Amino acid sequence: MGPRTDERMPRPLRDALLDAAGLVLPVACAGCGAPDRSLCDGCRAELVPRPFRVARTAEPAWAAMPYAGTAARVIRALKDGGRTDAAGSLGTALGAALAAACGELDDAPREVAVVPSTPAARRRRGVDVVGLLVRRAGYRPSHVLRARPRRDQAALGREERRTNSAGSFAARGPLDGRRFVLVDDVLTTGSTLADAARAIVAAGGSVDAVSVLARTELRIGRGEPDGWRSTRDIGDLAGYGVRTGVVEPPFRSG
Repeated sequence: MGPRTDERMPRPLRDALLDAAGLVLPVACAGCGAPDRSLCDGCRAELVPRPFRVARTAEPAWAAMPYAGTAARVIRALKDGGRTDAAGSLGTALGAALAAACGELDDAPREVAVVPSTPAARRRRGVDVVGLLVRRAGYRPSHVLRARPRRDQAALGREERRTNSAGSFAARGPLDGRRFVLVDDVLTTGSTLADAARAIVAAGGSVDAVSVLARTELRIGRGEPDGWRSTRDIGDLAGYGVRTGVVEPPFRSG
């Protein structure tokens, strides 16, 4: 488990301390376990982004990579193992997906709203994972959403996820006329992003595009439409969601 820091500490200082700890403490590759490297050259090469369109949200969506193999292991190491030393490469990948999503939009100013993590997930991890990735991508979060308590999404099927996600988010205040690109770490069924977008629209804002770090591969289950896993299959995603939460929001910097 990685080092913990106080959530009340300013984010830039907290991020710097976590990164410094990763350099000083004994380390193994977050992707394959090779010694003395935060990410070995082979695993780093596996994280080179190849953005692609995703058809699981109402808005145009782009993902940086599939959630599988090395990418899945490194993402889990960051989220559930405290491996903030892997955030640089993952943030670069997310930045490519954000650039692809924004490349389809006009030049109107937009903020990058990150799906916020539940309070329990933030306490457990000691860091806002998606907010960290967005900053590493060269953007800064707009904290426009708050998360309400809900069940963990792990092992839930499509309809269960939709029911569980309904009403999970609310805007922190009026968003009249503000336009957003919505960001999360891993896209599974799209129910979490749908509810986050609903909360933004309900507050008067708009979601023009979606960007995620990784997209799960979903098999067709009996009785499910194309592109969806069955309820039972959802829980088999190589450990994804063992400690899932939801995460936080951004603005372009520089």
